[in-house]
Amino acid sequence: MGKKILISWLGITDLKAAGQIPSISDEIIGDGPILGALKTLAFDELHLIHEQEQSKADAYINWLAEHATLKVVSIKCSLRSPIDFGDIHRVMDGYLEKLTAKEPGLDVSIHLSPGTPAMTAVSILLGKTKHNTRFVQSTKERGGEFVAIPFDISAEYIPQLVKNADKKLTELSYSEAPLSAAFSDIITQNPELKRTLLKAEKIAVRDVPALIMGESGTGKELFAKAIHNSSLRKGKPFITVNCGAIPKDLIDSELFGHVKGAFTGASSHKIGYFEAADGGTLFLDEFGELPEDAQVRLLRVLQSGEMSKVGDSGSIRVDVRIIAATNRNLAAEITTGRFREDLFYRVAVGIITLLPLRERTGDIAMLADYLMDKINREASNQPGYINKKISVKAKNIILSYPWPGNIRELHGTLLRASIWADTGLITETDLQEAMIERPQQATTSELPAIGGGVDVQQVLDAVKRKYITQALKKTAGSKKEAAELLGLPNYQTLSNWMEKLDIQ
Repeated sequence: MGKKILISWLGITDLKAAGQIPSISDEIIGDGPILGALKTLAFDELHLIHEQEQSKADAYINWLAEHATLKVVSIKCSLRSPIDFGDIHRVMDGYLEKLTAKEPGLDVSIHLSPGTPAMTAVSILLGKTKHNTRFVQSTKERGGEFVAIPFDISAEYIPQLVKNADKKLTELSYSEAPLSAAFSDIITQNPELKRTLLKAEKIAVRDVPALIMGESGTGKELFAKAIHNSSLRKGKPFITVNCGAIPKDLIDSELFGHVKGAFTGASSHKIGYFEAADGGTLFLDEFGELPEDAQVRLLRVLQSGEMSKVGDSGSIRVDVRIIAATNRNLAAEITTGRFREDLFYRVAVGIITLLPLRERTGDIAMLADYLMDKINREASNQPGYINKKISVKAKNIILSYPWPGNIRELHGTLLRASIWADTGLITETDLQEAMIERPQQATTSELPAIGGGVDVQQVLDAVKRKYITQALKKTAGSKKEAAELLGLPNYQTLSNWMEKLDIQ
């Protein structure tokens, strides 16, 4: 066993015991916690951490020398407050690091009795997790004694902390729109999307159904919640239903509810989504996934305002505003008979079409910064997390990539990159490792059949756009290197192509 060290804060009671601070009348001080421990426990050295005037600390050490024979090391520190956890941690952790680095084999104990409760708490945390020390306590009656802390912070609490942190990171990856979403939360400087926002604001104040169309990840749920929160139904229920996630044989029960005994397994009454949303808004996400027989029953409810639960012969009235969303081309689905035309026109009173991210000129960089700030804010309490910024080269990759998964893909990529990055800067390597590679389709399948004619220039522009984007991604936005990769004579030719094709 190595040299036995006792680390202790110099407390008020210890100074009173040495006569350095006057005690209250009739107050029984005794030896104080430090001397009490030294009288019953043997140590080679006492390392005394204090923030008192040096003259008082020296006087205490001289007094202590009259009663105990051991080496005393005085450590003067500066604290904003004796209950400031940050300062206490900085001082205690820093000293333990320095001490154990100099002599790795030391037998270190921390005295828990002197000092403030904040000092005790920090000492236990550091001694049980990072520095593996022993602990001492003192009482007037029994003096000093070693005490066991009957729990393992590392084994019992830190895994749960990490588990909770991982759960929070998983929730962040879902990127759901907040319940309080408003139109001001929609970040854009794109003129076309700004016009779409104005349309949505007009639709919001009218109590009519709405249909939001756009690719996956374009923010359809955010728009739906913003419409609800700007409508007369604000404050009433907003119920989200993923139509594509409901098993076909349970759609009626989920939407309209059922009575007890309606079918095998119906052991109690169930309220459906329509009844739950009464007075508010029902958001039918993946609207185009509804099977045809469910479309018929949904149309009937929208036309009459009445619905029947499964197994119930009666009907009830419901007051529900429908906002539907789809990434399907419903007009094409109507042509093929896959979707009912009458249901489409019943819902598509207010139509909103959202742009894919690749067409939102000027928005990608702004969105990347906004999402990165959001990730930093929401992950700030995760163990070991430090705020991240996007490097210039990484941002060039973001600007050159088409983002087929739209905002959801961008958010997920930045979240993964923030986990991979070891420093506060997300590099191009961090970002590329966080991006999900998509299999490339065969070029022949991308070329249109000649049929009754084809616009060759349009096809050529599409091919140029594809390879320019890939080259810029591969070279982290370097036009000179991208031009060489594409076999172009110079980067000015590439710049001219990019300007003509409106590639940012």
